[in-house]
This record gives sequence, C-alpha cells and structure tokens, in this order.
Amino acid sequence: MNKNLELKLQEEIENLKDEGLYTNIRTLESPQGAWVEIDGKEKLNFCSNNYLGLANHPEVSKAAQRAIEEYGVGPGAVRTIAGTMELHRELEEKLADFKKAEATITFQSGFNANLAVIPALMTKKDIIISDELNHASIIDGCRLSGAEIRVYDHADLESLREVLAKASEDNPEKILIVTDGVFSMDGDIAPLPGIVELAKEFEAIVMVDDAHGEGVLGSHGRGIVDHFELHGEVDIEIGTFSKAFGTVGGCAAGSKTLIEYLEQRARPFLFSSAVTPADVAATIAAIEILKRDDELVEKLWNNKEIFQDNMKNAGFDVGKTVTPITPVMIGEAKKAQKFSERLMEEGIFATAIGFPTVPKGKARIRVMLSATHSQDDLEFALDKFKKIGRELKLID
Repeated sequence: MNKNLELKLQEEIENLKDEGLYTNIRTLESPQGAWVEIDGKEKLNFCSNNYLGLANHPEVSKAAQRAIEEYGVGPGAVRTIAGTMELHRELEEKLADFKKAEATITFQSGFNANLAVIPALMTKKDIIISDELNHASIIDGCRLSGAEIRVYDHADLESLREVLAKASEDNPEKILIVTDGVFSMDGDIAPLPGIVELAKEFEAIVMVDDAHGEGVLGSHGRGIVDHFELHGEVDIEIGTFSKAFGTVGGCAAGSKTLIEYLEQRARPFLFSSAVTPADVAATIAAIEILKRDDELVEKLWNNKEIFQDNMKNAGFDVGKTVTPITPVMIGEAKKAQKFSERLMEEGIFATAIGFPTVPKGKARIRVMLSATHSQDDLEFALDKFKKIGRELKLID
C-alpha cells in the first residue's frame, strides 16, 4: 500500500478515536432478536432495525429454506439478462398489492434503490429539492444525477415553499422534492400532506423514502403514504426490506409507466445481480405475515409508548420522536460513547451516534425498539439507563 496514503489514513483513524467518533463494530454470535450474544455474553439488543422480529421469524426462515431447495442460492445474472426468477415477479406483485400501488420494482438494497431511481429520472437540466436531514443514500443519489441540488430546512413547509418558488422561477425541465418518511436519527415524520400540496402548486414530483416507515406506520405497516391516506398522491415511494421486513433488498413503488421506465434505465437494476431467491422468498413471507394481522405492529407501538414515557419521566431528553426510534440525547460525542460502553457493561447493546451521522454537539444513543422486546426487557433497560444517566449526571 502507498506509504503516504497509509500514514494519512492512520492519522484520520486516530483523530476519530480522540474525538470519540470511532465506531467499535460489534460482532453478533447469534440470530437477531430481543437479546443477542456478543463476546459469549447475552446482551439486550437496542441497536437493530428488526422492528417486528421478522429477521428470525420461523415462517420467514422456512420460506427462505424452501426457496433454496427449489431455486438454488443465487440468481446467476443481472435481471435483464437471465437473473429474473418467478419469485422476483411474485414479490413485486404482492408488494404492489400491499402498498396499494400500481407497480413495484425491487433492487439489491434500499440504498441501491435511491441510487437507481434518482439518477434515472433527473438530469443536469433539473432541480432536486431535498430535506436537510435526508439519508446518505438520497444525498448520493442526488449527486449522481448531476441535477442541481437545493436544500430546505428540515420538515419546514415554509422553507420548502421558498425554495420551490425560486426553483420554479429558474424554469428547469423537472423539479423533484425528495424526503425521508421517518427520519432515522430523530424518529420524526415528514409533513407529507403539506409536501404533496406544495408539489401540486408548483408542478413538482414527490418522492419519499419510507425505509423506517414500512412495517411501522399505516394499517398493517403499509407505510407513511397509507398513514396519511395519500395513495395515488405520491409519485415515488422508496422502500427497504432490511428493517421491519427482516430480510435484504430495496424497492420503488409508483405508476406502471414509472416502473417500466426504471426497468430500462435504472443502473443498479441493469448492472448488478438480483437479490437471492432465499431473500426474495423470505420477503414474500414477511409481507404475508403483515397482511394477515396487525399484532406485531401494535406490540411495537405499545413498547414505544412504555419506554419513551418512562424515559421522559426519568428526565431524559428523547428529542422530537413520534415513532419507535428513540434518540437519547447526550450532546458530547465522548460522553455518548462512554454511555454506550457503560450500557454494554450492564448488558445492553446500544450504540452511540455522533458526527457526521448527526450534527456536532448532538451525539446520542439511538434506541431501536422492537415488537420482540418483552415488558421485562423494557424494565431491565429502563433501570440500567437511569443508573448510568445518574452516573454521568444526565438526570437527577
């Protein structure tokens, strides 16, 4: 390796450690669940996006096993050449029905879905208007498109109106408004009805990334569009299977014309192999579980109310969250890292989040609640959070 490069990288790594921003990547020795094994010890899992416990659900696991027996382990090619299996088509049809959309297309991940859709639709002649706290995959998709990017204040409709008005005056070919549905670091929700109304006024396209909304918001976890009853009003819905669905993959939902076009021009669809048969079958099983009843979604929200109410009563700042994502605000990155380390010592796996994932001075422990957490689990966690909070003088 080039010596100058190696020295520079080592210097950057040491800087991250000094600033409390170095991530200690833990290795799990068990399946995802309410509790996981790390270094041979059981830890309460407060880090996973496995909202509904489907990553280790027996129906989902069996569906994956059956798919391997019938279709093998890999697709063998990109989907446009020879990699589209009947399972991929079945998933897209069932997903469209679940999302109440005309059609869907699937990708290798939610990140890839944003990298696929935005550059396929937007060019240098267009303007993209993006929420300032949008996910990295949206930001990268916007950059790859070559379109001009303009940013509006987080979830602020007045700011969005101002940016839209100026963009409209500049007369681009297309204007795209893009936002996360649920913001992954803060747990708040985009004001989607207002965004849709402004888009109509300025003839803009609306795209929402529902990664943390699917399986969480709406009837049976159908997502933010269902939550606000905006079916047919949002042009593009982006989703991921790696969170509430418990598997791997991403998708876009919209009109049949949109999906047909993406099959012809979305580069991750054209130039990267499809998701494996096992993951596709597992995702189909997850959708069928959600369609069957609302039990897991209701349990998730019940756990959210219990945990967040008790954290607030104890004196913790959990920000502006209105979803199961629970940011326990600490402030200093080093202090957040210390809190995370103490939690691990006390039997809880909950990672500190700092810059650049969140702004400087707003480091936090991001607690990810799950339907798999029991009442005893929550009481155990609350006891440990209070103990450490008092140690670090965050609460009285």
